[in-house]
Amino acid sequence: MSRFLAMLLESASTTGRGMTTGEPAAPVSRSWADVHETARGYAAALRTPSGDVPALEPGRAVGVLAGEPASIAPLAQAVWLTGGSVTMLHQPTARTDLASWAEDTVGVLRMIDASMVLLGAPFDALAPVLAERGIPFRTLDSLTGDAASVSPDVDVSGEDATALLQLTSGSTAEPKAVRITHGNLYANIQAMIEAARLDVDRDVMVSWLPLFHDMGMVGFLTVPMVTGLDLVTVTPVDFLSRPLLWAELISKYHGTVTAAPNFAYAVLARQLARADADLDLSSLRIALNGAEPVDPDAVRSFTDAGARFGLRPESVLCAYGMAETALGVAFAPVETGLAVDEIDADALETQHRAVPGGGGAVRRFPKLGPPLPGIEVRIVGEQGEVLDAGGVGVLQLRGSSVTPGYLTVDGPKATQDADGWFDTGDEGYVTGGQVVVCGRRKDVIIMGGRNIYPTDIERAAAEADGVRAGNVVAVRLAAGEGRHRESFAVAVESRKAGDAEAERLIRKDVTSRVVSAVGVRPAEVSVLPPGSLPKTPSGKLRRASTGEMLAAR
Repeated sequence: MSRFLAMLLESASTTGRGMTTGEPAAPVSRSWADVHETARGYAAALRTPSGDVPALEPGRAVGVLAGEPASIAPLAQAVWLTGGSVTMLHQPTARTDLASWAEDTVGVLRMIDASMVLLGAPFDALAPVLAERGIPFRTLDSLTGDAASVSPDVDVSGEDATALLQLTSGSTAEPKAVRITHGNLYANIQAMIEAARLDVDRDVMVSWLPLFHDMGMVGFLTVPMVTGLDLVTVTPVDFLSRPLLWAELISKYHGTVTAAPNFAYAVLARQLARADADLDLSSLRIALNGAEPVDPDAVRSFTDAGARFGLRPESVLCAYGMAETALGVAFAPVETGLAVDEIDADALETQHRAVPGGGGAVRRFPKLGPPLPGIEVRIVGEQGEVLDAGGVGVLQLRGSSVTPGYLTVDGPKATQDADGWFDTGDEGYVTGGQVVVCGRRKDVIIMGGRNIYPTDIERAAAEADGVRAGNVVAVRLAAGEGRHRESFAVAVESRKAGDAEAERLIRKDVTSRVVSAVGVRPAEVSVLPPGSLPKTPSGKLRRASTGEMLAAR
């Protein structure tokens, strides 16, 4: 029996709430019961062969490629009702080379052993591309079935069956899928409900997050769908085209819960600072900041800019999460706002200890809250020893939310050791029971016996005049090839790229700010045109790919 499916079916039969889509041009509201009815019709169709596409059998993986949340919600439900697993495929953009995208997608579908791809607008136009490569697919329009013929059964999947295969968005292009079981998904959703104090009678969720990323798919589609919370959702394109829309929707629908990566709050802060609009953000009780390193300065810019619209600084909730736990790992306590830990820079960089800052240089890290219910966190040192309070090492997790393994191009790969611990690859520490993340272990730059975190370099470089916010990468340069010791390079995007004098001034400014922030000079600073830095499909900057690009220049 799947407790996740039981929760989904209970929500569909008991709630009168639902999802609103289509803002701002043509908003449409549908109850979760209506979404479920549509899903049952789709499930009936999936259980029947269509042309060369066989019926969907329990246990098989299905790729979903659709842009509209209104389409994705019933499609995902239909796959779960049939006993399959859902993989949200990365979506091509206007800049995407469709031939390369198709080859990458073929690789992903082979890796997960997909039974078929379900296509919805606007990606149904890609049907010929899939057909050319022999990829079985069905379009949304073809999924016509009798909803009454489907009797939902919680026993169609067990707790260990796969519910989601979440494609990771790490720093390399090598595909990998996180296997999230029904048990993992149920445990993490229940933990997040408890930590965020979600209340069906009070909360309205507002989102523009991409549904091929775990924060969007799990946090702002699956959670409201299986709990019966009201959801107002638009697409990432809607937000990027007009970022102020995000605040307008919170105001219009009295949104209480939203979430985004740090960069989006920085973007919205600039919009709010110059907005001449009648907005009311006083209803917002959770503005979750996660999915990338949290910048305290960006958070304060957001709360300062939103204050005149009633935004309360206590609404900020800094969080730590990853696809390997379905979504959440740690949430800061609700209604407490941003809390920053200031620690001695020298002790961090040379002794790997988190010591309260004294009279010297300090490093500031947001506190990301205690682990969610059901998740244990420990800190492990270089030799595998478990560190005491204040020790900085690799974060390891254990609990009912943690994935049992990955699917890779080389086959399945277990994620847990014999005692159930999962190595996150993130470096950090625990203080007062709260998790603090310093950075990725593989990205740490070691110079003169000091551990320097790329995020410190990137935040300093981003303050230089002419540098595009959120488009800065610091990468390690290993010793060798003319370098006697490890160093680092900084790559920034600027609209002034191509102007030799402007580039010289930007490089000088970046170097000065980096030296002031971390006390060391970059080996090189590259000024690139907008759109040059490699990013994952979900918009994260790829450090490894950036390093390869710089090496090839």
